[in-house]
Amino acid sequence: MTGTAGAAGTADGAVTTAPVTSALAGHAEPPPHGLGVSLPAADAAAKTQGIYPYAADLWAEGLLWAAVLRSPHPHARILSIDTTEAARMPGVRAVVTHADVPGDTAHGRRIADRPVFASEIVRHHGEPIAAVAADHPDTARLAAAAIAVEYEVLEPVTDPEQAFAAEPLHPDGNLIRHIPLRFGDPEATGEVVVEGLYRIGRQDPAPIGAEAGLAVPRPDGGVEIYTASTDPHADRDLAAACFGLAPERVKVVVTGVPGAMGDREDPGMQLPLGLLALRTGHPVKLAATREESFLSHPHRHPTLLRYRHHADAEGKLVKVEAQILLDAGAYADSSAEALAAAVSFACGPYVVPHAFVEGWAVRTNNPPSGHVRGEGAMQVCAAYEGQMDKLAARLGMDPAELRLRNVMATGDLLPTGQTVTCPAPVAELLRAVRDEPLPALPQDDPDQDWLLPGGPDGAGEPGAVRRGVGYGLGMIHMLGAEGADEVSTATVKVTGSVATVICAAVETGQGFTTLARQIVQDVLGLEEVHVAPVDTDQPPSGPGARSRHTWVSGGAVERAARMVRTQLLQPLAAQFGMSTELLTIADGKITSYDGVLSTTVGEALDGKELWATAQCRPHPTEPLDETGQGDAFVGLAFCAVRAVVDVDVELGSVRVVEMAVAQDVGRVLNPAQARARIEAGITQGVGAALTENLRTSAGQVRRPDLTGYALPTALDTPDIRIVRLVEERDVVAPFGAKAISAVPVVTSPAAVASAVRAATGRPVNRLPIRPQAAVVTAG
Repeated sequence: MTGTAGAAGTADGAVTTAPVTSALAGHAEPPPHGLGVSLPAADAAAKTQGIYPYAADLWAEGLLWAAVLRSPHPHARILSIDTTEAARMPGVRAVVTHADVPGDTAHGRRIADRPVFASEIVRHHGEPIAAVAADHPDTARLAAAAIAVEYEVLEPVTDPEQAFAAEPLHPDGNLIRHIPLRFGDPEATGEVVVEGLYRIGRQDPAPIGAEAGLAVPRPDGGVEIYTASTDPHADRDLAAACFGLAPERVKVVVTGVPGAMGDREDPGMQLPLGLLALRTGHPVKLAATREESFLSHPHRHPTLLRYRHHADAEGKLVKVEAQILLDAGAYADSSAEALAAAVSFACGPYVVPHAFVEGWAVRTNNPPSGHVRGEGAMQVCAAYEGQMDKLAARLGMDPAELRLRNVMATGDLLPTGQTVTCPAPVAELLRAVRDEPLPALPQDDPDQDWLLPGGPDGAGEPGAVRRGVGYGLGMIHMLGAEGADEVSTATVKVTGSVATVICAAVETGQGFTTLARQIVQDVLGLEEVHVAPVDTDQPPSGPGARSRHTWVSGGAVERAARMVRTQLLQPLAAQFGMSTELLTIADGKITSYDGVLSTTVGEALDGKELWATAQCRPHPTEPLDETGQGDAFVGLAFCAVRAVVDVDVELGSVRVVEMAVAQDVGRVLNPAQARARIEAGITQGVGAALTENLRTSAGQVRRPDLTGYALPTALDTPDIRIVRLVEERDVVAPFGAKAISAVPVVTSPAAVASAVRAATGRPVNRLPIRPQAAVVTAG
């Protein structure tokens, strides 16, 4: 089933909804609740009114404030740490260093290679050295600054290519993972060969709400940590190991998450908090500054990519050769998983008979890299789409036509040897954006100066502006990969006419709590559904990443709700001599197919509470083998983007005029949220294409603030037209739904770069695009 939804941008970059002419629009009078309806978020009013409690708003009696001393060097040997002066300061209650960590001194979600506090070697700018608790935040910061650390500054390794030959930066070595993918015949060649070298910058999640948390000691010697965690059970287990406590003596309570794209997965802030609370016996709070936020959490992997594409004279791909080098920064974090995605999707959503890809992830003394939406897939998408543009130019072929000749479909093979069994309507997506009417050209009119690249105060001239149209096709995997045990647990309780969902899936802004309410409304016909706050007393549900919670946690909620439905209907069905399938629940009423039975849910419950707990676990996957082969992924999602840009070829300034999007979504569960997620993903991708790059100099982060790191604003956001959402349900996914928010992030930077190539004729092989890369020299 396919449908079309339109979204037209306004002059200030806001998005207005155009008429929707498909099944996505629902019926003329849609039901008030349930799946397929734009149910508003329960916390929307509180957030818009500014009264929603985030971690930075927390308070407790006897509260102390924490501050962390961080290394000013990207690489140094620690000769001594003297906390004497800091501990003497009035109001200081505790100072902790590596010597005060009672349990494991290193942590990591995948590899425990990151110290709680650096003890002998500093490996990146901003690494924690010590932490202070004091009765006032200014006192804490002054005390942290008073800690005397003697360093022997070492030469940093900041070029990932040099990491192979450099002295080991870590006891585990500099190489985190190497994947040599081999698929097909290495001797195969094409009549046409194009090569390219591509560089992708260090994008930061840049959350509007910086990291914050509160740790409260417990009478049993344990501690409770209140923070914006996206994986509370993993955070609890890491914290317990570092504190030398049993997991049941550490509790993580999830507070309001002000957005998350991987940056909330770093427990490096929570561990000092817990240690200080345990040491002082007082609640301790930490609210990171913007600089600390930039220095501490993981960023997108900067990546170097070398490509060689072979094709025949008709433009059919024959072979892809690639080398992919991910800069992991100082520690491993999720680099192994990001590399697997990059290598597996190195050829894109195209049929490639022969593929040979070498992928590496290495440690350097650069800032840490980790999980950021679309990791691995975004970097290779920019490179393989650059190659497709080069190939089209070499063949004198329309770029969209070249892509159409090579697109993947259901039943094709990935270069990993895995068969694409899910819907893969890539050709339909590309045709949809290609055939969408182009936006009008700006008029040479002073009233439309704001439409020029650089805005009304820019120095450019209208005669220097050229328009370009480019394309991007992208893909991502959903859930964890390579044998990850993806499982979630949920409980649904019904009392009277009210249902409650208990599930440790964290609401990070992706809309899970709204989805959970819709699922229960759909299954049980009850309008009033509440979702309980999340903490580690509940069964684990895993991290909030890669659209996991729509699939595994939503699936668990649905199963639990159906179990409650059966408990509710079975007595009635037996009483009337019919099966439960002949009974329906809607608007709080239970009716039979023939109208004989009609009662309310409350009357059927008769004062009883019904509840059920269920799990959802997708089919297993397997690790990639020594040649990069294996069924590593549960499911895939695809997207096509057409970018229209105006470029001032004298100044190199770029304005993204419009982004037309067609996406493979499986099933739209909440139309308003689906549109919002796509629009947000496109905007993040535009930032990666044009402005966002956390710059470093010899490993030192330059200007770690929101003036030095250029996020796109409303004025930078283009018109976003969602021209088609393909609802071809994935039969193995609960509700048939696919991931929505990550794949536009993956695809849109490649589309913008493609459009700038079309406008300038320049290669544009670096993201974000530098102005000099878009300048066309006369003659």
